[in-house]
Amino acid sequence: MNWMIYGANGYTGKLMAREAARQGLHPILAGRNEKIISALAAELGLESRVFSLDDPQAVLRGVEGCKLVLHCAGPFSVTSQPMIEACLAAGAHYLDITGEISVFENAHLQADKARHADIVLIPGVGFDVVPSDCLAASLVEALPAAIKLVLAFEAGGGPSPGTAKTSVEGLGMGGRVRRDGKLVEVPLAWKSRTIPFAHADRSAMTIPWGDVYTAFISTGIPDIEVYMAVPPGTIAKMQRMRWLKPLLGLGFVQSFLKKRVENRVSGPSGAKRDKARSELWGEVTTADGRTLSATMTAPNGYDLTVTAALGITLHLLENDVEGGYYTPSLLMGAAYAASLPGVEMKIVTL
Repeated sequence: MNWMIYGANGYTGKLMAREAARQGLHPILAGRNEKIISALAAELGLESRVFSLDDPQAVLRGVEGCKLVLHCAGPFSVTSQPMIEACLAAGAHYLDITGEISVFENAHLQADKARHADIVLIPGVGFDVVPSDCLAASLVEALPAAIKLVLAFEAGGGPSPGTAKTSVEGLGMGGRVRRDGKLVEVPLAWKSRTIPFAHADRSAMTIPWGDVYTAFISTGIPDIEVYMAVPPGTIAKMQRMRWLKPLLGLGFVQSFLKKRVENRVSGPSGAKRDKARSELWGEVTTADGRTLSATMTAPNGYDLTVTAALGITLHLLENDVEGGYYTPSLLMGAAYAASLPGVEMKIVTL
């Protein structure tokens, strides 16, 4: 059964392709860089296709005959919609590894189209947002009356070029939280607090992580905040950058910062990934003040992205799933993240 990894020339796409081949899977490797795509496909003994996302007809021809596309070419704020349109037209499930709120929102708005085309739209099938989404869903299963959700994570290993470029885009957009079921814009590093991860307490700041959108879809909780563990100095720096927000969103500033990313960021080495771990924490609160929290420990974010995404890919290839928009926990169940290699979740308080 034909399926595709698009963006296999990128950092995470290469990891995805190599692990798929190791598992005996046979995806079509695709992307716009013919030299890298062809060489990787030849190395792994896989079919390849080369096309960019600029021409809708070329994209449609590129995904023709595929039951599923695992989209790994970011920034997804630019690349997701052309691929979604092609998947809707070709009848192919659409998966990606985004963490961008705007991408989740845009895909969710096309839920009816996905149902009519009988395809699944499921953005965020990697570290963004599989573990946090499943953590949130597990907490709500244990405390159904919850009305507030706080999530936090610490991701070791360092960013890939695509992740770094997405972070640059976020600087010009400010923060986001969920209040009374609505997305609300807040300043950069709006709040800070200490998070009790399983291994240690860490300082953290609010960030516009994808769960601000997806956890509401998964759980119905109206108030959601997401924190990322960073040193106190980084929190202070981000708070000072609030004054630069109008400049950080300008096109030429964005281009300059993204060019710096291209020149300086290559992604963590295999040795660095092997040493890194990810930590997550979540807490839900009810209207009468009851709380429940949980921790999750996991491999580094890139390895977790690969195993989580390929697991969801196989589920869709092997099962008849009704078309529509899904979050990871809605498709795979709240326990999915904890079932992945090296992941452990623990409810810590009542």
